[in-house]
Amino acid sequence: MEQNPLSGVSDAELLARHVAGDPDAFGEIVRRHRDRLWAVALRTLGDREEAADAVQDALVSAFRSAHRFRGEAAVTTWLHRITVNACLDRVRRAASRRTSPVADEQNFEALMEPHESAEAPAEREELQRELVAALATLPPEQRVALVLVDMQGYPVAEAAAVLDVPTGTVKSRCARGRARLLPLLTHLRSAETDKGDRRRGRNPTGGTPVPETGTEQGGGGHR
Repeated sequence: MEQNPLSGVSDAELLARHVAGDPDAFGEIVRRHRDRLWAVALRTLGDREEAADAVQDALVSAFRSAHRFRGEAAVTTWLHRITVNACLDRVRRAASRRTSPVADEQNFEALMEPHESAEAPAEREELQRELVAALATLPPEQRVALVLVDMQGYPVAEAAAVLDVPTGTVKSRCARGRARLLPLLTHLRSAETDKGDRRRGRNPTGGTPVPETGTEQGGGGHR
């Protein structure tokens, strides 16, 4: 397999080469970062077509504005900021702002981890759809903060750099978003756990095992 001659070149150098006229440099940047940009856009917008359009808009904007990059942040942070802004532009055109109560600090993604996710991929997929729908109820700034911190795993400081806001603002947006989502996600987690209990032969409403058809009932007690 032919080695990619740009694989060892830094993002910043690639961007500089792009500005200088290298026709391949920006394509290498896109290759490196498009999957994460796509994940952020899809989870923020909840629609594949909208996400694809937002990423395309962001990459076109980055291509055209590369000469203004001054290196104050990493190239990946700069790209994510442009992508987030493209997503927020779309969200703001489609949804009205809402206010949310102040939150507890629990990471809402943890609420979505069903005990049986590996055994029930179809149910996990349905749960993810419910999560995307729940995210869509949030104001745009809260939504994208949760996507970056709780779903994409960015440190708060890095998310703050992407969003170009103080770290305290990111924490506040995440807290408010988690509080708004908590009742719905707890309900979904509960439903998923009940399904897992049934698959394991347990009564979801209590600790007594559900007898399996054809099994002997006497003589052994519960282990």
